[in-house]
Amino acid sequence: MQDTTRRPASSKPLLKGIVPINRAGALRDVLAGMSLASMDIPQVLGYARIAGMPAVTGLYTAFLPLIAFALFGASRHLVVAADSATATIFASKVSSMTAMGSPEYVALAGMVALQTAALLLLARLFKLGFLADFLSRTVLTGFLAGVGVQVSIAMLGDLFGMTVPYPSSRSLAQLVYVIGHLLHAHGPTLVLALGVILAILGCKRFAPRLPVPLIVVIGSIAASQAFDFAAHGISVLGPVDGGLPSIRFPDITWQQSLDLVPVAASCFVMIIAQSAAAARVFAQQYHEDVDTNSDILGLAAANAAAAMSGTFVVNGSPTQTAMAERAGTRSQLGQIAFAVVVAVVLLFLSGYLRYLPHCALAGVVFTIAVGLINVQDLKDIRAESPGEFALALITAAAVVLVGVEHGILLAVALSLMRHVRHSYHPHTMVLTPVAPGKPWQYMPTTPAAMTAPNLIVYRFGADLFYANDHLFASEVTTLVDTAADGLRHLVVDAGAITDLDYSAARTIGELVETLRARDIAVIFGRVNRFLRNDMDRHGLTRVLGESNIFDTLHEALAAAGVNPTAHEPNAL
Repeated sequence: MQDTTRRPASSKPLLKGIVPINRAGALRDVLAGMSLASMDIPQVLGYARIAGMPAVTGLYTAFLPLIAFALFGASRHLVVAADSATATIFASKVSSMTAMGSPEYVALAGMVALQTAALLLLARLFKLGFLADFLSRTVLTGFLAGVGVQVSIAMLGDLFGMTVPYPSSRSLAQLVYVIGHLLHAHGPTLVLALGVILAILGCKRFAPRLPVPLIVVIGSIAASQAFDFAAHGISVLGPVDGGLPSIRFPDITWQQSLDLVPVAASCFVMIIAQSAAAARVFAQQYHEDVDTNSDILGLAAANAAAAMSGTFVVNGSPTQTAMAERAGTRSQLGQIAFAVVVAVVLLFLSGYLRYLPHCALAGVVFTIAVGLINVQDLKDIRAESPGEFALALITAAAVVLVGVEHGILLAVALSLMRHVRHSYHPHTMVLTPVAPGKPWQYMPTTPAAMTAPNLIVYRFGADLFYANDHLFASEVTTLVDTAADGLRHLVVDAGAITDLDYSAARTIGELVETLRARDIAVIFGRVNRFLRNDMDRHGLTRVLGESNIFDTLHEALAAAGVNPTAHEPNAL
């Protein structure tokens, strides 16, 4: 049974994601964390493959960074470790600067994590948690779908047992190359890869709680060691450094550091958006408070730990957080248990990773990538909002065609543009009699629309500012010019207007003067106190006159000589 008791955020600066907790809860979380490790270790190895990093660095992301977030973060559920989206973002740029997996590449990846940590720390200091709201769910769905397509294409080389001479940022070139060389695919490698993919996808459907990726990894390692896959042409990881990560500062040049700033900024945006979304979903599910700014501090600490321990940028992963919830973790103590299991693997079991076939790991990654393409969400978006569906597809196409780094920037821009478009061109309506003796109703604005023989009631559906004041003035002018003779009052229903800037106040003031010269009085109804303060500050109250500004639409209509109770408009 789900616990529905609301848990307030801890007032302590540390361990907010753990306390309060009791002995039974601690035991539950430790056992759940061990279960989570069995499911997640193959994934972090796969994310290291996506990132172009040595396999062991995937384990590093689930050690010190995981502990750092557990100490400084506030979310009880968020799993902060390697993630496919952020791994793809930095790999698409860094792979063009040096060879993947090289010591210089690892140092560059560490600097991206350090710069990302600095940006997150600045966001925490200035309480910029609200930035998470500027990446809409629509374009985030499209972005992740694009990442899924790009990563899927990037894994084709390993799946077919061929070397693709193009970086991960050139997805189309990779796809064309693989298609053109299908006849050169390595048969045993392809058979093994397909077996891994079918096993994972099949069990995900029929036995979702079974840690199939771990079983597949262990099974492929055992088979590789027993049958010497490497001698039969199946590529394997080779020697993997064991032991805990060493603490060191990324050693790169100043120019390289400057070149990486846009990459870190892209990772920062994705981390803010994904982490906040995942934390909110599970906090709401368990009736807990959300402290986005504390989570940002935890994410900054986690990325700083990643940078200093020789691994790559980490993120609050929605997928891994959902896995943790299904495993039964209800606090960050479960994630600490996960980190302890990773430490045991690093100390005692890393030597076995040398036998892991690249194609088996690519199969795990391929299934992860396919899971990023949320077909059901895309169908729902298409059914409910074709315009937003087009934005999602544009974002996905941008990720595949021009790269992940530019794709995330486009995603943010499209989210903001869609919001601005709604404010720039909002819905407007005129209160209209639809039938004799029937209540008035708001209908979309059309020329010549009138409320009564001497009256127009016009509703503007957004705040008034410099970009949309001309629409307000233009529509009102058109309504007045096309109205029947005898128009004497224009009532503005300001119920949706909470803000008025300088430019809009001047435009409306000029419009009021123009209409007054034509013997048409302008009356504002349903004026809230925020709008009234703006009208007073910008001098619009003086232009309109105190007697033409009302708190309710009933009062405004009465001032225009109309008995509102005789019509009972449905929006009064």
